[in-house]
Amino acid sequence: MKNLVIVESPSKSKTIEKYLGKDYKVTSSKGHIRDLATSGKYGLGVDLENNFKPNYKVISGKGKLVTELKKEVKNSDYVILATDPDREGEAISWHLLDTLKLGDNYGRVVFNEITENAIKEAFKKPRNIDMDLVHSQESRRILDRIIGFRLSKLMQSKTEGKSAGRVQSVALKLIVDREREIENFNSEEYYTIDAYFNDFEATLTKYKNKKIEIKSPVLKDEILSKLSNAFNIESVEVKEKKKSSKLPFTTSTLTQLANQKLNFSASKTMKLAQALYEGKKLGNETVGIISYMRTDSVRLSDVFTKDTFSFIKNNYGSKYVGHVKKTKEKENVQDAHEAIRPTSINRTPESIKNYLSADEYKLYNLIYVRTLASLMADAKYNNTSVVLDNNDYKFNASGQVNTFDGYLKIYKEFETTNDKVLPDFSSYKSSVIVSKEIKANSHFTEPPARFKEDTLIKELESLGIGRPSTYVKIIEVLKERKYISMENKKFIPTTVGVQVTDKLQEYFSSIINVKYTSEMETDLDKVAEGKYVWYELLNKFYKDFEPLVEEAYTKMEKERPEETGELCPVCGKPLVYRHGKYGKFIACSGYPECKYIPKVEKSATIICKCPKCDGDIIVKKTKRGKEFYGCSNFPKCKYASWDKPTGEICSKCKELLVMKKDSVVCPNCDK
Repeated sequence: MKNLVIVESPSKSKTIEKYLGKDYKVTSSKGHIRDLATSGKYGLGVDLENNFKPNYKVISGKGKLVTELKKEVKNSDYVILATDPDREGEAISWHLLDTLKLGDNYGRVVFNEITENAIKEAFKKPRNIDMDLVHSQESRRILDRIIGFRLSKLMQSKTEGKSAGRVQSVALKLIVDREREIENFNSEEYYTIDAYFNDFEATLTKYKNKKIEIKSPVLKDEILSKLSNAFNIESVEVKEKKKSSKLPFTTSTLTQLANQKLNFSASKTMKLAQALYEGKKLGNETVGIISYMRTDSVRLSDVFTKDTFSFIKNNYGSKYVGHVKKTKEKENVQDAHEAIRPTSINRTPESIKNYLSADEYKLYNLIYVRTLASLMADAKYNNTSVVLDNNDYKFNASGQVNTFDGYLKIYKEFETTNDKVLPDFSSYKSSVIVSKEIKANSHFTEPPARFKEDTLIKELESLGIGRPSTYVKIIEVLKERKYISMENKKFIPTTVGVQVTDKLQEYFSSIINVKYTSEMETDLDKVAEGKYVWYELLNKFYKDFEPLVEEAYTKMEKERPEETGELCPVCGKPLVYRHGKYGKFIACSGYPECKYIPKVEKSATIICKCPKCDGDIIVKKTKRGKEFYGCSNFPKCKYASWDKPTGEICSKCKELLVMKKDSVVCPNCDK
């Protein structure tokens, strides 16, 4: 008989089994095997009268798998539960322990990377299930179930919204609040006064050493009238400054930078990271090439740090060796495992490029370079600050010259650093210099920017809302529910999104807000640490929550759909605008008795003529809603392009030229 190892993902089973040898059999639970039932009061699957005791059931379609796992347990001497090293992974292990009735005949092991050394070391230190972690996950799941079920059904009965959630609704509120801030923003004109010299510029900042702001044309003109073209060099200061690299990646910082630099959605980034973590076939071996990708820690292991310092010294020289950065411990950080890093610093991106897809390579390169840079020496700059005096008006100019590249030697492509050279003022024969021109420049204050994927994730993290593992799902749900739309990669709340937010704020502002949600995250962390009894947390919440729900069902007015001004030709009732899976549409207000929906002739957006036939190139959409460009004569003509055609023809190959980023290219000649 063998030892049975159960992991949650089948893709890493063979790799782990190879590392462990013939005495072990590795199988997979394929994620969770149980979830809350939909029985009991409100279909919550929770006994509200008995300290929120959950009622679990095997997930539909997993019955056969559970039967097979029970057979494997019977044929094994010992069971090792090796699911992911986080709350969710701990909960999966506990459900396996309970469902398979393992008793004491088990061990729980965790590892941060799927490498031979990490696996073997983990198996030397089996432990019991951490029930505090399990209760933390369980509390979170029950909390989300109660809020999700109760508020979603309320929204469905009172609005055109489909769902609401503990974190989802707060994230939506941030987007709605930002949009209203933009709508209500009043732009104000202000001025800067700039002096232009032969080889640099200076800007007015102070008058008689007091900061000056110029908000009126009168003040602007008054200042200009008092200035001459002659400036006295009051001071020149040159200081050496250091610039440190960024810390290694957490889940949120990885998704943010991958969005900014690689144009990857958070969902795409996490899928790629999952594949890199679970293992890639590199020649004759399959190995996990990054550490666990769901983390909010920036810690790196001592062994990895030592290896990286040696790598830097050997490849770049001693002067490029940096130090481990000290960080202030943030609230709500779970330090169970390390930052996201390569499993071996010697496995350079170029050395494995041929084994990865193009996108996998890009993400691995980003992770590798960021990790390596985090342990390299600071970059050094000579910063020059100049103060010029003109009749007590102080003008400032500053410059920066890189004197030692440090971590920028490898990180330049991800960090913009342009030198700004000022002249050598010490070589000037006079302390007075003359400007070519002094000019007032008009500016206008701008509203805050709409959230994008990366900025929303950053905002959620800074506010302590949700967890790294939840950010992707939150954004996807908001899109699926049609609560937000995208314009130039920026989030705009839809009519339904605003409607749902306003209704929730009218009745649940004490719970659906940043402060309450952040404090709840802290309390859930206390449960994980054994400092808060999980059912007491739920009792406290439910005592405040349920009366609000009952009041809302009684008092909340049903949102009436907007009328079109036309009557239904079938029953005579008003036609109204409704919101569905595919956006806004017109329907009869008498639904479900009358199901009339007028047919809408879709007008295609024509881009240009097709070069292959007499058809038009039009905008089309995939089943998932992604836009592409194809011929109107499909399937006879199968011309298609992800990039927008320009209508111009390549002189060499007669292909349609297309827009790729900011350039016009030939998809054939410019491959």
